[in-house]
Amino acid sequence: MLAAAVDSFGRAGYEATSLDALAGELGVTKQTILYYFPTKEKLLEEVVTSGARELTEALDGAIEGNGTAWERVEAVVRTVFRLAVRRPELLGLLREVSRLGPPAATWLTNELEPQVERAVGFLEGEMAAGRIRSSDARLLLVSAYSTVIGVATEVEVLRAVGIEPTLRSTVQRRRELLSFLRSALMVDEGETRA
Repeated sequence: MLAAAVDSFGRAGYEATSLDALAGELGVTKQTILYYFPTKEKLLEEVVTSGARELTEALDGAIEGNGTAWERVEAVVRTVFRLAVRRPELLGLLREVSRLGPPAATWLTNELEPQVERAVGFLEGEMAAGRIRSSDARLLLVSAYSTVIGVATEVEVLRAVGIEPTLRSTVQRRRELLSFLRSALMVDEGETRA
């Protein structure tokens, strides 16, 4: 049920997904869903928890991996793009939950807080070491998140600017995004470290 709800909420949106339609997809009755999840909101809460855990598991290796600062940033971006290709509904769910606002966005924030704190600590450490340009680590994380998720998943925006979302264009978008992030984030060897 949770997997089907992630798919439906991530693809069609929370409001556009009815429990009747979800039950029909699953081949069960609406009452069966309500037996496990007394309300649609409770189902959403469980979906957010499940989706956040799946995202955390996917990103943990990249965040905690060894390598240079850039290699770790690159690993996170590559992981997000792999998810965009393999599990677009998961990233769609994240966008949807952010759009819904509280309480759903609060559930997501609470689930992702430990990972956010690790990412902020990583950025602050790399800034202190002079490898990443100095800035507000939390604002940088939000900016990078918005940019990466947008470039990886905003199909209609891509089409509006004349980019058809194909596998080939996905590889090109990832390459261009990595180039952009590298120039925006990383301190060049020739730069004076502040």
